[in-house]
Amino acid sequence: MKRAAIVLLAAVVGSATGALAADTYTIDTAHSSVGFAVKHMMVANVRGSFTDVKGTVTADPSDLGKSGVQVEIAAASVNTGNNDRDTHLRSADFFDAAKYPAITFTSTKVERKGDGYVATGLLTMKGVSKEIALPFTVTGPVVDPWGNTRYGLEFERIKLNRQDFGLTWSKAIETGGLVVGNEVTVDLAVELIKQKPPAAAK
Repeated sequence: MKRAAIVLLAAVVGSATGALAADTYTIDTAHSSVGFAVKHMMVANVRGSFTDVKGTVTADPSDLGKSGVQVEIAAASVNTGNNDRDTHLRSADFFDAAKYPAITFTSTKVERKGDGYVATGLLTMKGVSKEIALPFTVTGPVVDPWGNTRYGLEFERIKLNRQDFGLTWSKAIETGGLVVGNEVTVDLAVELIKQKPPAAAK
């Protein structure tokens, strides 16, 4: 696994002269997931996901710190399996998807840490940007039946306070606490497809 991570983030030799070239990988939406869980009535977790996620990872072999991660999630794609709740989550009480259609993460640095890596960057949600760190490991590569090179990124579970991003709606319950908890647990799993270089002009 360690060797696979080095291969992805060190990329490849780009030309016959030995110059190094960055590789770009796109997120395979159909095989990636952004899930979350939050306490309801202080007793049970409500789980959900975002079904529309896209983005790119760029690996710079000459300088790992210049490698980049860019992710965009459609706020309106939130899905908890309950139409009324999902409509409320898309409203101004929560994500305000009509005004802020995208949740984004843009890395500012990528660093090696132990057997894995950490992508540090800005998470922007409902117009508020906060720096977060996303530890991850890399699996692969594999070549699929269509000749595409694929990698997997497995992210450690992180916790966010929704209040930090202006998602403040809730109600107090008589026994203490809130109808909707403030701490949100986020799970990420991403599959990447290496972009093929453009065909040479004839």
